[in-house]
Amino acid sequence: MSQTFDVATLAATYADKSPQEVLKLAFEHFGDELWISFSGAEDVVLVDMAWKLNKNVKVFSLDTGRLHAQTYRFIEQVREHYGIQIEVLSPDARLLEPLVREKGLFSFYKDGHGECCGIRKIEPLKRKLATVKAWATGQRRDQSPGTRSQVAVLELDGAFSTADKPLYKFNPLANMSSEEVWGYIRMLEVPYNPLHEQGFISIGCEPCTRPVLPNQHEREGRWWWEEATHKECGLHAGNLIAKN
Repeated sequence: MSQTFDVATLAATYADKSPQEVLKLAFEHFGDELWISFSGAEDVVLVDMAWKLNKNVKVFSLDTGRLHAQTYRFIEQVREHYGIQIEVLSPDARLLEPLVREKGLFSFYKDGHGECCGIRKIEPLKRKLATVKAWATGQRRDQSPGTRSQVAVLELDGAFSTADKPLYKFNPLANMSSEEVWGYIRMLEVPYNPLHEQGFISIGCEPCTRPVLPNQHEREGRWWWEEATHKECGLHAGNLIAKN
């Protein structure tokens, strides 16, 4: 990494830059130490952009054990299409098995998704991020007006940084709209999850994701039984922290 990395200054300078320019900045400073987070949804655009800049791009994905079959197949399709490795992270069985044994497989419908996401998503992510210096996500401001409207293209990760180990987070797609993302996918013939053709826009775990109706916002298809302001799983906990 370059010796000079002023997050605030660079975030302001790159606020209106293209996603490719943000990714170039990330690679210039962190090189192969930058990891791309891929969920198996429309953030495949981020993978495509990063791969075109660095054929050795490092990508990881979270396997919660509850994804749609289509998502698993799509992750494999992306791996083969780009000829890259995708590091698939799984929950710690020592944490997951007691939850399922004590509360069953669908406790989140009764007591909220926080505990389940904490074990299936946050713990594996935290474990991974403890080993890296920077990561890039497919977050966009238009994905959730309640929690993502202020997402910066670059930030010090407030959720996963530690006092002795700062973690830098890039959100290259922050300024892109859903329309622009799909324009990119169609124009460049980027592979995409077939669930998008069935009305799914925001794709997560199968029990917690459903198609949306015309004119519904995409996040209305996630955790629909909870308050809209809580519709983050914790992967981007800083979005919620910033709202407090």
